[in-house]
Amino acid sequence: QVRLVESGGGLVQPGGSLRLSCAASTSIFGIYVSGWYRQAPGKQRELVAIINYGDTTNYADSVKGRFTISRDNTKNTVYLQMNSLKPEDTAVYYCNLKWLFRDYWGQGTQVTVSS
Repeated sequence: QVRLVESGGGLVQPGGSLRLSCAASTSIFGIYVSGWYRQAPGKQRELVAIINYGDTTNYADSVKGRFTISRDNTKNTVYLQMNSLKPEDTAVYYCNLKWLFRDYWGQGTQVTVSS
């Protein structure tokens, strides 16, 4: 069983930046995909960004050029750098790991973009 713990959410003004972190409770190896999803009130959970074991990344069109996903295998951690934040980025952000045919989720961290 893998536990994912997110951190880094908070309140930020439009145009500001935040960096989210997702730490896994164990070392991840082999074939896997790590990602960030978000869910705004009254909306379905949506993909924000993913990164795989080969460092291939993919982003939702709404965040391209503003968000960057990265990973540090020495710390078993995946990051989401969010720049030029907009009010429509407000949501609960969830970390996800697809590994060994299982799907793992973090508890979520709130990001609020407001003046």
